[in-house]
Amino acid sequence: MRVLLVDDHAIVRQGLRSLIESDDAAKVVGEAENGREALRLVEKLAPAITIMDIAMPGLNGLEAARQIKERFPKIKIIILSMHVEDIYVYQALKAGADGYVLKKSAFEELKLALDAVKRGEIYLSPSVSQVLIEEFLKIGPSSDAFRFAEKLTPREREIIQLLAEGKSRSEMAQTLSISPKTVDRHRENLKEKLNIQKETEFLHFARIMGIVNY
Repeated sequence: MRVLLVDDHAIVRQGLRSLIESDDAAKVVGEAENGREALRLVEKLAPAITIMDIAMPGLNGLEAARQIKERFPKIKIIILSMHVEDIYVYQALKAGADGYVLKKSAFEELKLALDAVKRGEIYLSPSVSQVLIEEFLKIGPSSDAFRFAEKLTPREREIIQLLAEGKSRSEMAQTLSISPKTVDRHRENLKEKLNIQKETEFLHFARIMGIVNY
């Protein structure tokens, strides 16, 4: 079983690699430190399973998971997260994740998660209420922020993350391979969609949505 590790902390990746490769049934074929690099490596290495953090610079794990599943639906994705709140689990499952493991218990639970997703099951850490999550998938969260977020395009979600990270107009254009004028157009459209008046409000929205955690 070929595994790709995606986390912006090298020490976490090292620990996960040691755990996974202690089992002869799995092999780590690559590591990435952000979602954008993960997309490149998924295409290049064709892993069976991608284990991915949520909060990463440049492109977060939730958006990377969406894009991976759109392009490579057979690849299994396990999200690692420090967040137990249902809103994060809901977002992960809506993005196509096959598993959600809390970081505080990753080393104990990860092998269980790997076995489950290989069998085609969804694995959730026991401390996450599966009944409540199923209800969320039926009705969705009630917050205005979430209703707005459901209407955003993948590119708009990328723009929000980069704005929240304080990237300049030219940095965003370079990162996304688009023109600065296109960046401006996306930013103005987002202000209108999200009813945002000040640039600092992008960071607040990104925090609510779990796109950034600082």
